[in-house]
Amino acid sequence: MKQKQLLLILLIIGTAFWGISYSVTKLAIGNYSPATFLFYRFLLAVIVLSIIFWKYVKDTNLQAVKTGFILAVPMFLGIHLQTIGLKYTDASQCSFIAGLTVIIIPLMKLGIYKTNASLKVWIAAFTALTGLFIIAIQDKFIVNVGDLFTIAGSFGFAVYLIAVEKHSATRNLLYSIVPMFAFCALFTFCIALTDAKAVWLPQNDTFWLGVVYCALFSTAYMYTVSNISQRYLSAERVAVIYLFEPVFGAIGAFFILGEDLSWRLLLGGSLIFAGTIISEVNFKSPKVRILTKRS
Repeated sequence: MKQKQLLLILLIIGTAFWGISYSVTKLAIGNYSPATFLFYRFLLAVIVLSIIFWKYVKDTNLQAVKTGFILAVPMFLGIHLQTIGLKYTDASQCSFIAGLTVIIIPLMKLGIYKTNASLKVWIAAFTALTGLFIIAIQDKFIVNVGDLFTIAGSFGFAVYLIAVEKHSATRNLLYSIVPMFAFCALFTFCIALTDAKAVWLPQNDTFWLGVVYCALFSTAYMYTVSNISQRYLSAERVAVIYLFEPVFGAIGAFFILGEDLSWRLLLGGSLIFAGTIISEVNFKSPKVRILTKRS
């Protein structure tokens, strides 16, 4: 199996972890502070990744730390805002709205960086976004406070993916992964200190199981694969693949939280899958085939 194809599969598996994490996080947080939950999540991710990537950690230099800081700011904002959003909206709805990142990225590149994505990527983005809205728009679909936090978080994730794409082109981001999560842990710790209602040692197994799940699977695994993948895949393509997330998010919400599913999931999920395929098909080739050449 080619390296690019393997990374695509690993990313899709990661979106399953990520989608399910919405339900896990909502259950784990309950009435606790999102900041303390995220602090423990990032702290555990730092410990695990320091062990796994020790050969990179021991050779970390100032440049890697600076890059880690640059990447940590938008990622922290994205995760923190969407975690707050989970307290005020359904897990399935939160995962749907988070998919807005797929269209925010090319728009930000066009407006801020003065670079445009290819027509194929735009078509893929709008196809997948159509699927997203088919899943998300229900009879009483409204924009509440939780939705607004989630939308704001989507902008944070968009900036993060663009930054990863930019920095991965010139350096190996494996040296910056641990510093990045360490800064995120520091940011959430500082916010938790300002929360008078924060409980630092919750007597709740669900809280700690949620921390372990999110730290290992939706943080350490997913962001490591994402950072490595963007050496070979553009931010737009990675974002389109992320649109599998609301499908897995809805499935997780159905089984874990008892939230309802509908025919919209099947139709919208099909469009999301079509958007992913469109983003990866080389239409310039005499024979339509999946891109496997290392970019």
